[in-house]
Amino acid sequence: MKEDESPLIKRILQLMAEYPRFGYRRIMYLLRSAGWRVNVKRVYRPWRQEGLEIPKKTIKRRRLGSSEEGIVRRRAEHKDHVWSVDFICDRTTNGCSLKMLVIIDEFTRECITLEVSRKLSSDDFIDVLVDLFAMRGVPKFIWSDNNGPEFIARRVRGFLESIEVGTSCIEPGSPWQNGYVESFNSNFRDECLNCEEFTNMQEERVIIKEWRQSYNHCRPHGSLDGLTTAAFASRSATLTAVAALPTLKRHSKPEPITRPIPS
Repeated sequence: MKEDESPLIKRILQLMAEYPRFGYRRIMYLLRSAGWRVNVKRVYRPWRQEGLEIPKKTIKRRRLGSSEEGIVRRRAEHKDHVWSVDFICDRTTNGCSLKMLVIIDEFTRECITLEVSRKLSSDDFIDVLVDLFAMRGVPKFIWSDNNGPEFIARRVRGFLESIEVGTSCIEPGSPWQNGYVESFNSNFRDECLNCEEFTNMQEERVIIKEWRQSYNHCRPHGSLDGLTTAAFASRSATLTAVAALPTLKRHSKPEPITRPIPS
């Protein structure tokens, strides 16, 4: 083994301890963002030598203290253009049921919010949306793969129609019609819910809030060229601002100055 590989292996092991559900490609992105000059082969070689792999089964730890049958939908073209909504259920160690509201931005892949509560009514859903609209602006469309009362309630529909937000629910039993939020839900369960034991709702709220911050600001995404969702959102906002600047005529010849001819 080369001498300069020891610090790299040490850092890979540290990252694996911190992010046990990350594979070698995502570890490579984390190393690059920290300034390491590595490629896939340089990370994969010590990965195999150390016998590293993603655990097939996770043990929860207790903390002390468009297909042919798909719906017609618009592809997100910029930040806050299309949001996806879903609801996830979980339980605490004493059997109390909890419900989580998930909202993601389909363009940046950001997790906009992860609300945890005993129950979520249509009024609670509207309150969350109002707060998000005040912070981020109103999206053009909101999709949901949940046909429950929280989203399809007449009050919710009426509220969104009044501010001209397009809505759509996918067909029951067809999660592939809303792949973005389904992909997020899979990662959320794999990296957080399946790895934690929650004794109460407040503990779950704190841990999930920390995970969401890590997801947006630390977790690299292959679909975003290895960037985090926050970094991609910042870059896209900069590019949008530059594109909105008025175009200047370049290399244009100066207009001739005409002078009156003396009589």
